[in-house]
Amino acid sequence: MSRRFKELGLISIGLVAGIFVSLHFSALAEKEMPLPLPVEELRAFSDVFGRIKSDYVEPVSDKKLITEAINGMLSGLDPHSAYLDAEGFKELQVGTQGEFGGLGIEVGMEDGLVKVISPIEDTPAFQAGIQSGDLIIKLDDTLVKGLTLNDAVKRMRGKPGSTIRLTIVRKTEPKPFQVDIVRAVIKVQSVKFKLPEPGYGFVRITQFQEHTGENLATALENLRKQNKAPLQGLVLDLRNDPGGLLTAAVGVSAAFLPKDSLVVYTEGRTADARMRLLANPDYYLRGSKKDYLKDLPGEFTNVPMVVLVNGGSASASEIVAGALQDHKRAVIMGTQSFGKGSVQTILPLGNNTAIKLTTARYYTPSGRSIQAKGIEPDIIVEDPATATFDSTLRLREADLDKHLSNGQLEQSESSTKPAHKATPKNKDENAEKIEIAEFGAKNDYQLNQALNLLKGMSILRGK
Repeated sequence: MSRRFKELGLISIGLVAGIFVSLHFSALAEKEMPLPLPVEELRAFSDVFGRIKSDYVEPVSDKKLITEAINGMLSGLDPHSAYLDAEGFKELQVGTQGEFGGLGIEVGMEDGLVKVISPIEDTPAFQAGIQSGDLIIKLDDTLVKGLTLNDAVKRMRGKPGSTIRLTIVRKTEPKPFQVDIVRAVIKVQSVKFKLPEPGYGFVRITQFQEHTGENLATALENLRKQNKAPLQGLVLDLRNDPGGLLTAAVGVSAAFLPKDSLVVYTEGRTADARMRLLANPDYYLRGSKKDYLKDLPGEFTNVPMVVLVNGGSASASEIVAGALQDHKRAVIMGTQSFGKGSVQTILPLGNNTAIKLTTARYYTPSGRSIQAKGIEPDIIVEDPATATFDSTLRLREADLDKHLSNGQLEQSESSTKPAHKATPKNKDENAEKIEIAEFGAKNDYQLNQALNLLKGMSILRGK
C-alpha cells in the first residue's frame, strides 16, 4: 500500500458550509513534471496579465491575478477541483474530525451561484429548513455571483452564535426569500443506533469521520447486548450521508465482509491514482491504532442486512453500498444514490496552500463506475414524504455543471433495472409538503419496509 494512502484518504461532495471531498494528500515534490510548457498559450497569458496590470480601471496586485488564474484553471475542470488558500486548506483538515464551525450544509457551485447539495442532520441549516437544490444568491448583503466557492464558504463561516442571512431561490417558491441562520460549532454524531424491534438492529451513519469505524463497532456490540442474543437482521442507514473519510468507508465495509475482500478500487492516469483497498486493517487504520474490528463478534459478517440509500447518499456511502451489493452481502433498498465517484488529491503548493485535483474514479469490486451514476438499489422503495422532491428536485452529481463522465459505456436500461419496486400505498400527490419523518421513527416508511424484508428472510431461513 502506498505511503500516500496511509497519510489520508477522504471522499465526498462540498465544503460543509464547508466541504468534504474525496481525496488523499501528496507532496508536490514527489511528482515529476516532464510535460513541455505550452509556449504560445503562456505568451497569451502573459499578454493578458500585462494588459490588466497596465490598463485595468484600478490597480490589481500580482497575487490576486495569479490566485484568480489558478482558481479559473481548476474550477473550469469539474465541480470538485479547486484551489485552497491557507484558511481553506486548514478547514479541510479540521472538518474531518467531526467538529467544525459553520452552518452545516454541503454545497457546490452552479452558474456562479452556491447550490445546496444537502443539509446535514441536526445542524442549524437543517433546522432552518434549508433543502437540497436551493440556490443561495446572497450572503447578508453580498451577492454570491462573482465569488468563488471558497470565498462564499468563508462568508458562511463565522463565530458561533453570530447570525447570517441567506437569500435563497427555490424552485417551488415564486420569488427569492430570506432565512436567518445562527452559526454554531457543528458536532456531528456520525453513528446512531437503536433496537426498533427485538432481534433487529438499526444503525445510521450520518458522515464518515475519523472515528466512525470505531463508533460503528461499539454500536454493533451495544445492539447485541441490548438484544441479549445474536441479531436476526440489521438495517444500515446511509440515507443523506454525504461521505467523508475513505479509511472510514473501508472500515465500515470491513465490519460486514470477510477479511481481505475487495472494497473499492481506483483508476487514474498515474500509478499513485491506481489503488485496490481491501477489508484489512492495513487499509482502514490510521497510524498505530488498535484494530477496532478485531474483537467484533463474527456474526456480523453474515447477519442478514438491508442497506438504505437515497439521492443524498454520496461518495463513502456509495462505496460501502456498492461493496456490500457486489459481494451479495446485503440487499440495497431505497432510491438511486448521488453518483459522486471521483477521487480528489490534495497537492500542497507551499505557504500552507494547496490544489484539490480530480485524479481518479472509484469502482465497485465488480468493476462498476460510481461516477455520475450512483448505486442502483436492488429494491426501489420511495419515501412517500419526499417522493416528489426526490424525483423532480433532488440534486445529483450528473446535474452538476462540468461533472466528470462515468468512464464506462452505458449499460442497457434492462441490465440495470432493479429486481423489484415497492410503491407506497395512497401516495399523496402533494408529498413534497409532508414533513420528513425523523430517521428511525415508527413512521419511517423505508425503515419499516427494510424490517419487513428482514423478517421475511428470517422466516425463509427458519424453513
